[in-house]
Amino acid sequence: MSKAKNDSKILGFFKKLGPGLITGASDDDPSGIATYSQAGAQFGLSTLWTALLTFPLMAAIQGMCARIGLVTCEGLTVTLKKHYSKPILYSMLLFSFPAITLNIGADIQGMGALAHMIWPKIPVSAFCIVITAILLFIIINYSYQKISMILKWLCLSLLLYIIVPFMVGQDWLLVAKKTLIPTIKFDKDFLSIIVAILGTTISPYLFFWQTTMEAEDQSHKGSIVVDKQILNEMKTDVNLGMLLSNMVMFFMILTTGTVLFNGGIHKIDTVDQAAKALEPLAGKLTYLIFATGVLGTGMLAIPVLAGSQSYMLAETFGWKAGLDKKFSQAKPFYGSIIVSLLVGLSLDFFGVSPIKALLYTAIVYGLTAPVMIAVIMHIANNRKIMGKHTNTRLSNILGILTFALMTIAAVGLIFFLFR
Repeated sequence: MSKAKNDSKILGFFKKLGPGLITGASDDDPSGIATYSQAGAQFGLSTLWTALLTFPLMAAIQGMCARIGLVTCEGLTVTLKKHYSKPILYSMLLFSFPAITLNIGADIQGMGALAHMIWPKIPVSAFCIVITAILLFIIINYSYQKISMILKWLCLSLLLYIIVPFMVGQDWLLVAKKTLIPTIKFDKDFLSIIVAILGTTISPYLFFWQTTMEAEDQSHKGSIVVDKQILNEMKTDVNLGMLLSNMVMFFMILTTGTVLFNGGIHKIDTVDQAAKALEPLAGKLTYLIFATGVLGTGMLAIPVLAGSQSYMLAETFGWKAGLDKKFSQAKPFYGSIIVSLLVGLSLDFFGVSPIKALLYTAIVYGLTAPVMIAVIMHIANNRKIMGKHTNTRLSNILGILTFALMTIAAVGLIFFLFR
């Protein structure tokens, strides 16, 4: 087969990927990278095994959300509004909005701090303003199809993280051992980082984004009949997205666990600290690759965060919504995106610490995730909503396991906070 045909097949396959790939990649936002960096710096390679654990759990839950979007052709908020009591819907909105806004703020600050490290003459606040302005311009002026394509290409920035561990020496036998044999330490710090990893990888806002994007993607294809081929393509998309997300998580822990932990640096609070610490120990090129990756993932994650929040609002109050609509056609929808980014940006000017923002975000996500997972499982098993496309036995087993682990994580989080 000719090279041109191979390239055409690869490009065709890439074009078929969409909501699942973007959702998985956006999970590795700057705040997530900070969590994985701290895990590696504090405990070396002891948490590598969590990447194997979270992959099937993420794939199962996001797969359910995707299937709900495909079958109903509606966002998760609309399904909740139609089939469940209002307190469930409003409680999800109440808890989700502060967490998403804090997450946006923390990501903007993290990106601004990293850009300042590369160009130190320009202040962090100036970078934060420019980043926010660029994101708003893209979201408001580009159609859904163009934004989707931009986000897919930004996913490639995640590959930069996979390169970094191969630029420093590795004991691959030890890496394999730490990956396949779980390390458990029954102390506050270790259990706290496990809770943080679970909360960072399985975030409720991704449930809403995945469902809505699948529904919107389906409507753009002009097909409402969900057959085996569509479901298989969705599974491939979701599984690849979650695999990429967990690979980045794995290699981030591997990089910081090898370089920072062995270099005696055991406390990382922000992504710019992680990049700063990498430079003298692993070289300037490693640091630049790391920093570039964070900026790329931030540009990917923030539209997902802001978009998921705006879709939730629009679907709740019946506004016209959609990234394919012009600003004049969906003013409240775009207005909520503008407000969420500006409020997130303002956290830097009000002196809100990104660390505190991340802490509060993790708390809210950790508390709402088990409830949201239970609701999603109920929807995915409800024949009145899903028809013949309800959960398989494997999906239910993985869903129950995810619910149990996230509940334990939430209880553990409360325990650590009030101990």
